[in-house]
Amino acid sequence: MNNYRIITLLVLALLFAATGCSDETQQAEQPAQKAEKSGQAEKNGETTATAEHTGSQKRDIEIDEQPSTVYYEIFVRSFYDSNGDGIGDLRGVIEKLDYLNDGDPNTDTDLGIGGIWLMPVNPSPSYHGYDITDFYGIDSEYGTVEDFGRLIEEAHRRGIKVIMDMVFNHTSLEHPWFADSRNPDSKYRSWYYWMNKEEDTGGAASAAGSGDAWHTLGGGKYLGIFSDHMPDLNYDNPEVRQEMIRIGKFWLEKGVDGFRLDAAKHIYIDTKDDVTAKEKLDKNIAWWNEFREAMNEVNPGAYIVGEMMDKSPAIIAPYLQPFDSGFNFGLAEQLVNMAKLEQSADLGFTLKRTYDLFARMSDPTFVDAPFLTNHDQTRAMSTLYGNVERAKSAASLLLSLPGNPFIYYGEEIGMQGMKPDEFVREPMVWYDKAKAGQTSWEPSKFNLETPSVERQLNDPQSLLSHYRKWIGVRNKLKALRDGGMEEYESDNMKLTAFIRATNDERVLVVHNTTGDEQKLTLAIPNEFARVIMSTKNGSELADGGKVLVLPSYSSVILGR
Repeated sequence: MNNYRIITLLVLALLFAATGCSDETQQAEQPAQKAEKSGQAEKNGETTATAEHTGSQKRDIEIDEQPSTVYYEIFVRSFYDSNGDGIGDLRGVIEKLDYLNDGDPNTDTDLGIGGIWLMPVNPSPSYHGYDITDFYGIDSEYGTVEDFGRLIEEAHRRGIKVIMDMVFNHTSLEHPWFADSRNPDSKYRSWYYWMNKEEDTGGAASAAGSGDAWHTLGGGKYLGIFSDHMPDLNYDNPEVRQEMIRIGKFWLEKGVDGFRLDAAKHIYIDTKDDVTAKEKLDKNIAWWNEFREAMNEVNPGAYIVGEMMDKSPAIIAPYLQPFDSGFNFGLAEQLVNMAKLEQSADLGFTLKRTYDLFARMSDPTFVDAPFLTNHDQTRAMSTLYGNVERAKSAASLLLSLPGNPFIYYGEEIGMQGMKPDEFVREPMVWYDKAKAGQTSWEPSKFNLETPSVERQLNDPQSLLSHYRKWIGVRNKLKALRDGGMEEYESDNMKLTAFIRATNDERVLVVHNTTGDEQKLTLAIPNEFARVIMSTKNGSELADGGKVLVLPSYSSVILGR
């Protein structure tokens, strides 16, 4: 066993031990809820995941299948402008749905996206929308509730699911609830955390890393762990919980297919002292189980993915009881670094054991949510210093993994961006020159030279074409779309190789993230005897099918 695997086993052993404390919460979950959750994929028009997770109680099935689709994250303000005011809007998203998926599986001019995640579209005083003033409305700059309904209708007609960003941890400082709560006699006073101005907070530091968790206003102090403009809601108040449930049901009844839950781990984990408090974790999980069960009353197939911003699988794992997925931040960093440093990793070995942990905690149904970067992070192409070959490697890695891969808008054309946040959310680059539809709410800083969608569409060597090729193969190849993950012994430490498999199909995926040609001696000759897909010319099976040759920065899928 190589050193990499020894280190990985030690780390994962610690993670298994760390999650043992959550067993009581897991046992408290309602069996009916899990039964409904396990049927979600089928109700969404996908094959139901019936395969075994090693380490779970189900031992009669061999393969862990994760029925999946590719999701695309959209910041509406930056995406496409339908009315010429410089601000992206819902009608603009509708106009560009055919770019994402035209609904015809026989064409290859679209990306082939199966789902979109809309960053907040509710009314908000901020450009980003993460401080909401009306959970039941649509930001007037984006359109109307009717526009939103039409977007859902048009997306569904093309086979695209729509999930909304739900910001349940806090409201805007300008929300009517909070404005009313400033009155000590208001019914909304207990919807937030208030204390007298003279009371000592003990210098409580925010668990979200934004400094002091408490903020002075008038004669009192209120809790706001992300910002003084974002007061936290008090989920110990049953009226708050019921209101959030009403909001979730409202949007599901409007036809939304699920939610991305912002800051999901912070509902009760407010200060740094709360981070290691088991009772706070238990309260978080109990609330989200309550929410999940309520959403099942409207749509048991609703897809719910949580943002638990942490690189440790041990942090994500407990939330896979109520959620279908948790964003895999640790894996995201690893994928980008593999491309940046031109390194390999034994992903089959690592992810198989991570998924064992996830299965143990989700009992056993879950779908991973891999990604490269999102709206809170330096864009992948900036981390990769604008190197298109490395960007292609990162895309190949992402789109070959199990679960629902998430692509941040513009990632497929190599958009760049670095903090502050506005500059990782710059306008989508549709055209080489200014044309109708191009958003302009902020001037571009990092994407003045980014090749546009218009330029890349008909270039078979472009990054956009690379994404389209991978998604197209993923959509057609069941093992790649829905398959589980198995490790594969490699005699070349510069290559990343693993097996993707369903109960009736197996393929071998091999990635060469280096700038040199590499060779892999196949462990069992003729086990994988044909090239299904290669990202570059020059890939071949040599020496009677015993050796796979890969050009620099290339990936290959082999089948039987």
